[in-house]
Amino acid sequence: MLLLNLPAFDIKTDRREGKPVVFDTIRKRYVPLTPEEWVRQHFVHFLIAYKEYPLGLMANEVALILNGTRKRCDTVLYKPDLSARMIMEYKSPYTEITQAVFNQITRYNLKLKADYLVVSNGMQHYCCRMDYDNQRYVSLEDIPDYRSL
Repeated sequence: MLLLNLPAFDIKTDRREGKPVVFDTIRKRYVPLTPEEWVRQHFVHFLIAYKEYPLGLMANEVALILNGTRKRCDTVLYKPDLSARMIMEYKSPYTEITQAVFNQITRYNLKLKADYLVVSNGMQHYCCRMDYDNQRYVSLEDIPDYRSL
């Protein structure tokens, strides 16, 4: 797979029924290896190993219903009270990050009301902090360490 703008790590891959799979450390099982999944696993590893995010407060493929339609957030970081702290949306490294991607994660946030939104294609990473009092968001230069959230 493609080298990303994220730290490399000893990622566990295999083949199941002739198809490539990767071990998801959050779901604790092998999942199909797609370019988007490659980004997810590297980004989650980065958050845990370099930004000290607690594995136990993270979930992948979080289901929610918006306007009667089932959607899935790629990764959600929860607060200890299990409300959403951060929503992460991943795209393939071959996919450009456009306004449509930000619109997608913003729609998810209408339901979850997270404090932070993150978008990454493995090459570019964007993070913003929500300012609900002023109905806007503030772009951050880097993904914050867990302790600074």
